[in-house]
Amino acid sequence: MDPSLAYKELIERSHELGVLGSCARLLSWDEETNMPSGAVEARSRQLAYLAGMFHDRQADPRIAELLSIVAASDLAADVESPAAVNVREIRRDYEHAVRVPRSLVEELARTTSCAHQEWVTSRKANDFGHFRPWLERIVELKRAEAECLGYSATPYDALLDTYEPGATTAAVSDLLGALQSDLLPLLERILGAADAPDASILHRDYPVDKQRALGEAVASRIGFDFSRGRLDVSAHPFCSGIAPGDCRITTRYRVDDLSEALFAIVHEVGHGLYEQGLDPSAAGTPMGEAASLGVHESQSRLWENIVGRSRAFWAYFFRPAQEQFPAALGRVSLDDFHGAVNHVKPSVNRVRADEVTYNLHIVVRFELERALIAGDLAARDLPGAWNEAYGRTLGVVPATDADGCLQDGHWSSGLIGYFPTYAIGDVCGSQLFAQAERELGEQGDAFARGDFAPLLGWLRETVHRHGRRDTAAPLVRRLTGGPLDPGALVGRLQSKYEEIYRLTPVAASR
Repeated sequence: MDPSLAYKELIERSHELGVLGSCARLLSWDEETNMPSGAVEARSRQLAYLAGMFHDRQADPRIAELLSIVAASDLAADVESPAAVNVREIRRDYEHAVRVPRSLVEELARTTSCAHQEWVTSRKANDFGHFRPWLERIVELKRAEAECLGYSATPYDALLDTYEPGATTAAVSDLLGALQSDLLPLLERILGAADAPDASILHRDYPVDKQRALGEAVASRIGFDFSRGRLDVSAHPFCSGIAPGDCRITTRYRVDDLSEALFAIVHEVGHGLYEQGLDPSAAGTPMGEAASLGVHESQSRLWENIVGRSRAFWAYFFRPAQEQFPAALGRVSLDDFHGAVNHVKPSVNRVRADEVTYNLHIVVRFELERALIAGDLAARDLPGAWNEAYGRTLGVVPATDADGCLQDGHWSSGLIGYFPTYAIGDVCGSQLFAQAERELGEQGDAFARGDFAPLLGWLRETVHRHGRRDTAAPLVRRLTGGPLDPGALVGRLQSKYEEIYRLTPVAASR
């Protein structure tokens, strides 16, 4: 068979898979935002059916035949070419699919669809016992998936590789260990500071309709295209790239907390900008898809924290915030507001965590989900283990399971192995931003003018348009010439918080 015809058929099959995937993502988005609770069983069957169809097409032996023809041709000779990247990633997806039976794929889709709704109910009722059987079943299914996929060291490696290809448990453990050892001394210095920002500024009366208006204005100014996206409410904020031209983000609001919804919006907009920046001409192929969850989180963490919590960002957006909330912010200064959104205090909640303590929350989840998969921790013992880990790592203990082991929806969706990508993304995002400023110049003045186009343009060209060419570590090496390294993140945090908390500067440990 002519290699060009074989490649054409591969891409046609990839496009078909893209459409099936978009249908499943739309159903999942609807489940979390609009679906009535009585539709859970029907929705679980719908998602299981689509998952089975997707699996059958992805594991079709014809794909292996086509791959062998194209791989031996000149089309794949240049490993950096779009065709070679597509072939490499279609092969990876095929090999993943043929190892996992359709029955397991369908059962995971069915179980996690129901389990997520049960998690929502359990969280509202603060009842871990109600959710426990679902977690037990998910852990059982994810162990089975890991065994099907195979691994060299630990079953957790197989699950981690699903979200960040090439990452290993050992490498993530080293990364998180380095972050913990570097961040804890900084945290200790901050907590001992004599002059701390007043975070109560953020806990006044902030009407939800005004929060939404501000959030949409911020999202639009940064670059999120509402003609190709929308903002809704869900129990847990998320972003879903449904299809080209259709990106959905969500947040959750609290009338007494401005920061939770606003920074969740900026975080999810970071994801959304990535989805909207993918090459539309490559849609339905790996070159038109996000590289990995670590790269995805690099975008969300970069926009939420490096940009969204900067003083320059608020030099532009503080006046609109005051106009929306004159009673709460009318007499607040820019410096005081900037300090408030960067207030550091160990807490029990990951989503509301400050930059300095955020990755300690990831340390806890990494430790616990590894233990769940290894069989060293039973689901029934999770609440106690969670509280003990929080006390040991962050010095705080949740008062309820809703604020503890039920606070995240990831495990209910089967996303075991996902949490480390937040830390990978945090590290990657800091290195990317540092490289952007080396090439573009310092961006503070542009942010203060409300001009985010230079940074977004740089990310479009260096990250978004490259699809699945590089995961986080290779991406950093391609752009910076060095390895994935916490130094840029730790150095930035140290410099930033020494200024905010008026700490005596010390030499960075890295």
